[in-house]
Parts: sequence; C-alpha cells; structure tokens
Amino acid sequence: MTITTNASGTRTIEVTVQHLLTIKKYQLLQNLVDSNGIIDEGVLEKLRLNIRALLETNGTADHELMSLCFDVIYHPNMKAIGLQNLISLFNTENTENTEDTEETEVTEGAEEAEEIEATKEA
Repeated sequence: MTITTNASGTRTIEVTVQHLLTIKKYQLLQNLVDSNGIIDEGVLEKLRLNIRALLETNGTADHELMSLCFDVIYHPNMKAIGLQNLISLFNTENTENTEDTEETEVTEGAEEAEEIEATKEA
C-alpha cells in the first residue's frame, strides 16, 4: 500500500500491513487529532513525540515499532498530508478487518447455535 505525502502526488511512502498492525497495537492514532479535525505539522510532531516517549520507555526492543519509525513516521517525505493519508488508510483497513471479523463471529455463532439445537434434539 502506498500513501502520497505531498499535494501533487509526486512523493510517496510504502506502508505495509505490519506497519498498520503496529499502529493498532500501540494505538498511535487514538486521540491524536484535535477536535477541529485539522491535521497539520503540529499533529505530526505530536505523533513523533508520542513514539519517542514509547521508545524511551520500552527501549528499542520492539523491532516493529522501529520499522514503523524508519519506514513511515520519520521518513524524509512524511508531511502533514502524508499523515492524513496514513490515517485514512488505517481507518479504511481497520474498518474492513472489523467487518470481516464480525462476519466470521456471526457465522461461527450461527454454527454453534445449530450444533446446540442438534444436540438438544438428539
């Protein structure tokens, strides 16, 4: 998956599923954007400071977080528009995964109910 990091679309950053899972694991985007909804360089700096604090607390033992930093967050092309596109990508992928999980849970729940009914009838 690729996100554009400037308005003209000439600069991009490659984002992997592992990067998105790391964002989800550490809830890096939760409460990041202010109530006005504007994503600017200040929001990007806030994210970088949050990650820096995590790294100082946990050390550099988490290679997934370090990979996210090197490949995406601290990438030289990362700007506010890139962060906005990253948030959009994360929300899109997270929504799709949630829907898939809910469908699986509903299907499994229906199968379990059928098994219980079959057991009761027997």
